[in-house]
Amino acid sequence: MTTAYPPGPRLPRIVQTTLYAKWRGALLQSAARKYGDTFSLKLIPPYSEHVVVFSRPEHIREIFAADPADLHAGEGNRLLVHIMGEHSLLLTDEADHARARRLLMPAFAGSSLRGYRTLVESIAKSHIDRWANGTTVPTLDSMNELTLDVIMQVVFGMTDERRRGELAPRLRRIVNINPIIFFGWKYPWLDRRGPWKRFRENQHAINELLYGEIAQRRAHPDLEHRADVLSRLLAVGSGENPSDTPLSDAELRDQLITLLLAGHETTASALSWACHELAMHPEVQDAARRAAHDGDEKYLEAVLKESMRLRTIIAGTGRRLTRDMTIGGQALPKGTVVSTSILLAHSRTENFPDATAFRPERFLDGSVTPNTWLPFGGGVRRCIGAGFSLMEGTAVLREILTRYRLSLPEGVTGERSRIRNITHVPAHGAPVRVTLL
Repeated sequence: MTTAYPPGPRLPRIVQTTLYAKWRGALLQSAARKYGDTFSLKLIPPYSEHVVVFSRPEHIREIFAADPADLHAGEGNRLLVHIMGEHSLLLTDEADHARARRLLMPAFAGSSLRGYRTLVESIAKSHIDRWANGTTVPTLDSMNELTLDVIMQVVFGMTDERRRGELAPRLRRIVNINPIIFFGWKYPWLDRRGPWKRFRENQHAINELLYGEIAQRRAHPDLEHRADVLSRLLAVGSGENPSDTPLSDAELRDQLITLLLAGHETTASALSWACHELAMHPEVQDAARRAAHDGDEKYLEAVLKESMRLRTIIAGTGRRLTRDMTIGGQALPKGTVVSTSILLAHSRTENFPDATAFRPERFLDGSVTPNTWLPFGGGVRRCIGAGFSLMEGTAVLREILTRYRLSLPEGVTGERSRIRNITHVPAHGAPVRVTLL
């Protein structure tokens, strides 16, 4: 097979890698302007050496619809293995991924989500109660605290405040991991030094706490009556598929950390961006408040979705080719990582007229077409927590909007993004001034 990677930036690999790690949005947008809808990036480990970026809907559909045996998403995410673990749903492929997904999915089905709603609403209320009238709230920090509490109570099932108090600060350190840690994993001897040593010590402490919680939960006499995600996962048997076996302690640990990282900071960032955009657009805020009072969850969800589009949280998804393939008309060799660029897809004017405008109505008028709005990925690898995230987000927005009017603090005119861990978050914390209605 004759292959030639599509053109891309000619900068040295180390420069491209640095830009990709710290200023990914600027790199992708600059490359798209110069090289078009498909281009290559050349990176250094621990990133993949050859990445081909796609943003056209038909190319994204082709990637999402491909045989999972040909495109390994787990291999495309291997950078995260030292945090999430070998068994993580995000890092496994083929049979291992299918089994884990079968066992996890019931905990995130529609009936389960309805069971979590009351607790999510209660947690949201308790956190919004702490806001003081007429003050400026750093919404990224506030939403991080709120969504971490949701993860610990609704997902981990931790009702003991003391145990949550032990775990919370350690989980925050994982979420706020310095990118330098990624590069250290290539050299195991660094584990004995500086930030790498502190990372490992923190990880060991988290493992002890989680394994202790799993052991305690396994011994709980009324496990089948508990509604949290961990208890549901512990209670599951082999199911309808006789080849399935229950999740081991190690698998449970890896899935819990995955749910934390995939569902905590992403939702927190989306909510902080939503608060910022609502403060910038009073007319949209008024419409959202009416919807909140009327119980119109569709409009509140549209606000959240538009925030996720305009302020993309995860820049893209990656899949590694297990054989030579032609994708989007490009002949690519085995080992290439193909990236569906969520960030570029969300800013295409062909997909979203007035792409720079904050207009939630586009998610209600039928104008958003398939394979153009991608915050949860797509295909067999679509995030299993998508429904949970939207349910949680709308519950939090309803609590805020029925109690407060949001405005930008004096002197603040906008907010830019920065990369923290693997997510794009508000660089200045998206502060908003809150005034009681």
